[in-house]
Amino acid sequence: MNLLRKGLIRGLIPFVFFSIIWLLWTQFEGSPAISKQLFLYGLIAFFLGVASVIYEVGRWSFIQQIVVHYLVMLVTVFPTLLMSGAYPVDSIRDVANVFFLFNKMGLILFMSTYFLFKWRNRGYLREQGE
Repeated sequence: MNLLRKGLIRGLIPFVFFSIIWLLWTQFEGSPAISKQLFLYGLIAFFLGVASVIYEVGRWSFIQQIVVHYLVMLVTVFPTLLMSGAYPVDSIRDVANVFFLFNKMGLILFMSTYFLFKWRNRGYLREQGE
Protein backbone atom coordinates (compact mmCIF):
# COMPACT_ATOMS: atom_id res chain seq x y z
CA MET A 1 0.00 0.00 0.00
CA ASN A 2 1.59 3.27 -1.03
CA LEU A 3 1.90 6.14 1.44
CA LEU A 4 -0.60 8.45 -0.24
CA ARG A 5 -3.33 5.83 -0.18
CA LYS A 6 -2.47 4.93 3.40
CA GLY A 7 -2.65 8.61 4.40
CA LEU A 8 -5.96 9.14 2.64
CA ILE A 9 -7.46 6.16 4.44
CA ARG A 10 -6.16 7.45 7.77
CA GLY A 11 -7.59 10.87 7.04
CA LEU A 12 -10.91 9.84 5.54
CA ILE A 13 -11.98 7.57 8.39
CA PRO A 14 -12.22 10.35 11.02
CA PHE A 15 -13.43 12.85 8.40
CA VAL A 16 -16.34 10.59 7.42
CA PHE A 17 -17.13 10.01 11.11
CA PHE A 18 -17.19 13.76 11.84
CA SER A 19 -19.13 14.42 8.63
CA ILE A 20 -21.85 11.97 9.62
CA ILE A 21 -22.12 13.60 13.04
CA TRP A 22 -22.12 17.02 11.34
CA LEU A 23 -24.96 16.02 9.01
CA LEU A 24 -26.98 14.45 11.82
CA TRP A 25 -26.45 17.48 14.05
CA THR A 26 -27.48 19.84 11.26
CA GLN A 27 -30.53 17.75 10.48
CA PHE A 28 -31.83 17.35 14.04
CA GLU A 29 -30.41 20.23 16.05
CA GLY A 30 -29.95 22.89 13.42
CA SER A 31 -27.26 24.85 15.26
CA PRO A 32 -25.03 26.20 12.48
CA ALA A 33 -22.18 27.23 14.80
CA ILE A 34 -21.75 23.77 16.28
CA SER A 35 -22.26 22.16 12.86
CA LYS A 36 -19.45 24.27 11.45
CA GLN A 37 -17.18 23.28 14.34
CA LEU A 38 -17.85 19.58 13.78
CA PHE A 39 -17.06 19.88 10.08
CA LEU A 40 -13.83 21.80 10.73
CA TYR A 41 -12.74 19.31 13.42
CA GLY A 42 -13.28 16.57 10.84
CA LEU A 43 -11.16 18.54 8.39
CA ILE A 44 -8.37 18.89 10.96
CA ALA A 45 -8.58 15.14 11.68
CA PHE A 46 -8.33 14.52 7.93
CA PHE A 47 -5.17 16.64 7.67
CA LEU A 48 -3.64 14.89 10.68
CA GLY A 49 -4.40 11.47 9.23
CA VAL A 50 -2.96 12.29 5.83
CA ALA A 51 0.16 13.87 7.34
CA SER A 52 0.79 10.91 9.65
CA VAL A 53 2.48 9.00 6.84
CA ILE A 54 5.30 11.56 6.76
CA TYR A 55 6.95 9.62 9.58
CA GLU A 56 6.96 6.49 7.41
CA VAL A 57 9.16 7.96 4.68
CA GLY A 58 12.26 5.86 5.30
CA ARG A 59 14.72 7.89 3.25
CA TRP A 60 14.10 11.05 5.29
CA SER A 61 15.89 11.71 8.54
CA PHE A 62 13.80 12.25 11.66
CA ILE A 63 14.57 15.99 11.57
CA GLN A 64 13.37 16.21 7.95
CA GLN A 65 10.19 14.39 8.89
CA ILE A 66 9.56 16.78 11.77
CA VAL A 67 10.14 19.87 9.62
CA VAL A 68 7.91 18.62 6.78
CA HIS A 69 5.18 17.62 9.23
CA TYR A 70 5.31 21.03 10.92
CA LEU A 71 5.09 22.83 7.56
CA VAL A 72 2.16 20.67 6.46
CA MET A 73 0.36 21.39 9.74
CA LEU A 74 1.14 25.11 9.37
CA VAL A 75 -0.37 25.19 5.89
CA THR A 76 -3.42 23.03 6.66
CA VAL A 77 -4.38 22.94 10.35
CA PHE A 78 -3.41 26.49 11.32
CA PRO A 79 -5.66 28.19 8.72
CA THR A 80 -8.46 25.78 9.62
CA LEU A 81 -8.13 26.85 13.26
CA LEU A 82 -8.33 30.48 12.20
CA MET A 83 -11.47 29.80 10.14
CA SER A 84 -13.11 27.70 12.84
CA GLY A 85 -14.26 30.63 14.91
CA ALA A 86 -12.98 28.93 18.06
CA TYR A 87 -10.51 31.77 18.56
CA PRO A 88 -11.02 35.48 18.05
CA VAL A 89 -9.10 36.74 15.02
CA ASP A 90 -10.04 40.40 14.97
CA SER A 91 -6.46 41.67 14.85
CA ILE A 92 -2.93 40.64 14.01
CA ARG A 93 -2.33 40.17 17.74
CA ASP A 94 -5.17 37.64 17.89
CA VAL A 95 -3.72 35.72 14.93
CA ALA A 96 -0.29 35.79 16.62
CA ASN A 97 -1.83 34.45 19.83
CA VAL A 98 -3.44 31.57 17.92
CA PHE A 99 -0.09 30.94 16.17
CA PHE A 100 1.73 30.75 19.51
CA LEU A 101 -0.96 28.49 20.96
CA PHE A 102 -0.73 26.29 17.85
CA ASN A 103 3.03 25.98 18.30
CA LYS A 104 2.81 25.46 22.06
CA MET A 105 0.28 22.65 21.71
CA GLY A 106 2.26 21.14 18.85
CA LEU A 107 5.40 21.12 20.98
CA ILE A 108 3.58 19.60 23.96
CA LEU A 109 2.01 16.89 21.79
CA PHE A 110 5.29 16.19 20.00
CA MET A 111 7.33 15.92 23.21
CA SER A 112 4.76 13.73 24.95
CA THR A 113 4.45 11.30 22.04
CA TYR A 114 8.21 11.30 21.44
CA PHE A 115 8.99 10.36 25.03
CA LEU A 116 6.10 7.89 25.19
CA PHE A 117 7.38 6.02 22.14
CA LYS A 118 10.96 6.20 23.38
CA TRP A 119 9.85 4.72 26.74
CA ARG A 120 7.77 2.05 24.98
CA ASN A 121 10.60 1.07 22.64
CA ARG A 122 13.06 0.87 25.53
CA GLY A 123 10.72 -1.54 27.31
CA TYR A 124 10.27 -3.56 24.12
CA LEU A 125 14.03 -3.82 23.54
CA ARG A 126 14.59 -4.79 27.17
CA GLU A 127 11.93 -7.49 26.81
CA GLN A 128 13.56 -8.82 23.64
CA GLY A 129 16.93 -9.06 25.41
CA GLU A 130 15.56 -11.32 28.16
